[in-house]
Amino acid sequence: MTEVGNRHPHGTPCWVSLLTRSVEATQEFYSHLFGWEFRPGPHALGPYVRATLGGQSVAGIGELPRDRHLPAAWTTYFASDDADKTAELIRICGGTVGVGPLDADDAGRLAVASDPAGAVFGVWQARRHRGTEIFGEPGAPVWNELAIRETAQVGAFYSTVFGLEADALVSAGTDHLTLHLAGRPVGGVRGVGRSLPPDRGAHWMTYFQVADTDEAVQQVGELGGGVLGGPHDSEHGRQATVADPEGAVFTVTAPLPQPDGGAR
Repeated sequence: MTEVGNRHPHGTPCWVSLLTRSVEATQEFYSHLFGWEFRPGPHALGPYVRATLGGQSVAGIGELPRDRHLPAAWTTYFASDDADKTAELIRICGGTVGVGPLDADDAGRLAVASDPAGAVFGVWQARRHRGTEIFGEPGAPVWNELAIRETAQVGAFYSTVFGLEADALVSAGTDHLTLHLAGRPVGGVRGVGRSLPPDRGAHWMTYFQVADTDEAVQQVGELGGGVLGGPHDSEHGRQATVADPEGAVFTVTAPLPQPDGGAR
């Protein structure tokens, strides 16, 4: 089977995928919000489409099993050189593998798992489909961060399973890890204590870049979604946490303008 020649390095967050009750209605929402276009497949797990910007893949949307009452949610996938070996390591390190490993047609091999705190994530071994092709542009993913009660619960897990280096932010009242791969920041883990939503538990949050956060928030409401927090300014930009009409939560973020009129 053909392997892609430019796979994301092992341990890199390489793809985000949404499971929803209506793929068609969800396509309508995100096409208006982010300007996404869609192409079919792979269909190994049922109806599935890939979202694209300028012909480049940015995310996936699939259909939830009709016989299971699961919430619509975004899932962050990590690149793996060998999905089967990664799945076994997940189990050894205290995680759980819920789906797979299995082939997604000829696109790649995947598994869906949860870490010791219960946060769901995916594993992707690329073949014909490498994963996300553009990052940090309006409509594309820009960051992935795990919200958890305490970072100490999982730092060693992600380091062992994916070879990520976890650097703590040393600051009073702050519990945050930045995950690095070969010296490059690729994700974060934020301990939020009792602020962790009891109905969601530990979870990976997908951040999408937008040109203007306030305009994006307004559009989310007009399209039938909801706003859970923000907009507010942070050290990383102006952000808002929102949900699509089926309740799938994600964050939109835009760089803050610099005093000279540029962006940060």
